[in-house]
Amino acid sequence: MEFETVIGLEIHAQMKTLSKIFCGCSTEFGAPPNTHTCPVCLGMPGSLPVLNRQVVESAIKLGLATGSTLNRENRFARKNYFYPDLPKGYQISQFELPICEHGRVEIEVDGRSRTIGITRIHMEEDAGKLVHDEREPVSYVDLNRTGTPLLEIVSEPDLRSPTEAAAYLRKLHAIVRYLDICDGNMQEGSFRCDANISLRPKGQDKLGTRTELKNMNSFRNVQLALEYEERRQRDLLLDGGEVVQQTLLWDPDRGRTEPMRGKEEAHDYRYFPDPDLVPVVVDEAWIERVRAGLPELPDARRQRFAAEFDLPAEAADLLTGSRELADYFEAALASFANARKLANFIGTELLRDYGPERIGACPV
Repeated sequence: MEFETVIGLEIHAQMKTLSKIFCGCSTEFGAPPNTHTCPVCLGMPGSLPVLNRQVVESAIKLGLATGSTLNRENRFARKNYFYPDLPKGYQISQFELPICEHGRVEIEVDGRSRTIGITRIHMEEDAGKLVHDEREPVSYVDLNRTGTPLLEIVSEPDLRSPTEAAAYLRKLHAIVRYLDICDGNMQEGSFRCDANISLRPKGQDKLGTRTELKNMNSFRNVQLALEYEERRQRDLLLDGGEVVQQTLLWDPDRGRTEPMRGKEEAHDYRYFPDPDLVPVVVDEAWIERVRAGLPELPDARRQRFAAEFDLPAEAADLLTGSRELADYFEAALASFANARKLANFIGTELLRDYGPERIGACPV
C-alpha cells in the first residue's frame, strides 16, 4: 500500500524586543536565573498586563510579508494548563481572533514550486524554563523567559515530505530575519518548531492519526526527526498496527523519537477571553505605515539579483538566503565590477570562513 505524508508546522519566533510582551522586564538571554521577573510575569495576584506595542507591529509586518488577512480587531485568550514553568497556571495567547489568518509562502524543492498555506499567526507569551541538574534529583525553574513575546506561525497541513518541511522552515526563518523582528537563533530557542505528521493511504482525503514532534533545534534535526517518524508510522501501518496520537521528543544522539505524553486538543486548554486585556484594534493607517517601512523580502530580492546582475538561480538563492549575505554582496559590488565572479568568490571562499551570519565581519 502506498501512503501520503501530511505535515504541518507550528513555528515559534521570539520577537526582538528589549522588554517582555506584557511588562517592562528585560528579554536578555543568559542572565542569572530569575533576575528578569516582576509581579506581572510571575502571575502575582492583582498585577495587570500592559501590551507591548512593538509586538503588535512585528505581527503586522509578518502578516503583510506572508500575504495574510489582518484582523482589524483581535483578542487575547487564556490557555489553561499546569506545568512548573507556568506560574500563572495559564498562558496569554490568542485563539478565536488571532491577529493574522490565511497567509501563504512559496517554497521550491527539486525545482518545483509549491504554495504552503498559513492558518494563523498569533501573539503570545513564552513560558519559563526547567533546568535539570544530573547531580541532584531535582529540577530548577528559571522564570526569566516567562512573558517573552512570541509569534506562533501555524501552517496548513500542506507539506508532503520532510524535505518540504525543512524548506518551509528555512523560508520563514529568512523572512523573520529580513523583517528584523527575530534574530532566528535556534540554539538559544529564538526560533523553534513543533511538527505534526501523519500518513494516509494515497488518494484518501481523511487525515491519519498524527503525532507531534518536539525538541528539534536545527533545520537538520527537523528533517531527520520527520524522516524517522515517517518511516516509523509507515512500518507500523504496514504491519497492521495503529498510530497513537501523542507528543514525541526527538533524541538527536540516538536518532529516534521517544514518547513524551498524550497529544492535547484545543478543548483540553479551556480557552476563554482574557478579562485583563482589551481587544487589539489595528486600523488601516497603522497597517499602511508598517507596509511603507517593509524591506525588500527574500523572493523579491532573489528575482532582482538574477535579473539585475545576471546571476544563475543557484547563486541568487545562496546570496539572498540571509539578509546579511545579500547586503554584503551589494556593498561589495561597489568595488568589484563582475557580479558573477563576486558571487562565486563569496560562495566558495568567504562563506567557508565566515558563514552567512558572520559575513559582515569580513571587510568589503
